[in-house]
Amino acid sequence: MLKGKVALVTGSTSGIGLGIARRLAAAGADLMLNGFGDAVEIEKLRSGLAKEFGVRVAFASADIGKAEEAAGMVASAQSQLGRLDILVNNAGIQFVSPVETFPIDKWNAVIAINLSGAFYAIRAVLPGMKSRGYGRIINIASAHGLVASKEKSAYVAAKHGILGLTKVVALENAEADITCNAICPGWVLTPLVQKQIDERAAHAGITVEQAKRDLVGKKQPNLRFATPEEIGDAAVFFCGPGSRAVTGVALPVDGGWTAQ
Repeated sequence: MLKGKVALVTGSTSGIGLGIARRLAAAGADLMLNGFGDAVEIEKLRSGLAKEFGVRVAFASADIGKAEEAAGMVASAQSQLGRLDILVNNAGIQFVSPVETFPIDKWNAVIAINLSGAFYAIRAVLPGMKSRGYGRIINIASAHGLVASKEKSAYVAAKHGILGLTKVVALENAEADITCNAICPGWVLTPLVQKQIDERAAHAGITVEQAKRDLVGKKQPNLRFATPEEIGDAAVFFCGPGSRAVTGVALPVDGGWTAQ
């Protein structure tokens, strides 16, 4: 479905971003990966994806919280892969603290990566999309873009901001066959979350399955984690022909969390 298209997914060397990248590659899209990590492992990942899916795969190590690096990443994708049709703003970080003791540097870092980074990348990618008359921009928000939790002020503020940015970009480009939508995941079973579950089980003296159920059950009525690939399936939908009239929306993939 996406053969001939080129997709850039930020924060795609692991977790949700990697799940999205895999689904886009399975649909035929060439990829620009982005993220941090061991160079040898990233090269293994890059070459492995290219071989598994038969697509071109490049990598940019840009810190998207810096405007010049985000713009350079977009330019690199266009020069190495010839064009850029799909942008998925996925990279994000978290820090937890009450507002009155929330470190200023942590606030600035969360806003820079989770919100400003998406703006920088969108700003850089739009001229090329407009010149070709086609583009699909997908922002990975969160259930916390729709509701709040204690001690997550920066993250919640950034994710609410992402939804506002999504709507503005959608409206400004509504006549250009450039859509902009957001996905709002709830609990997703990434390696980092699995580590949290294992630690919770060991500390409480319960099974890993019980720890998993206890954790997800606090928020999600379906009592199961989403997978990174399920978030990727939602991204593929937003890139497909059946979603041309869908723009400016926030799609919860949260097991009923925000329906409560």
